[in-house]
Amino acid sequence: MYNSRNQYEDRKSYFIAKTSELIRKLRLQKNVSISKIAQEYDIDKSNWSKIERGLYSIEFATLWKITEALEIDCSEFSKLLRKELGDDFKLMDE
Repeated sequence: MYNSRNQYEDRKSYFIAKTSELIRKLRLQKNVSISKIAQEYDIDKSNWSKIERGLYSIEFATLWKITEALEIDCSEFSKLLRKELGDDFKLMDE
């Protein structure tokens, strides 16, 4: 039986995947390597790589740091992520 816990986990996985894809896309648009950006912003290179591959869920403070490294405002990142997720995306059922 498919329950709300499974639905949440599926949505959470989708959310992490879309967040990861957007971070990678923005980094590649800046044409900067993981090594360089990780070193400049004191973010562990292997963790950054895991973030981009969707293997590492990030805290808000880390996301803020990443958006600064990508030279984008955190609120703008949220808007871009919302667009990637779709307007009807929700982590939890109402």
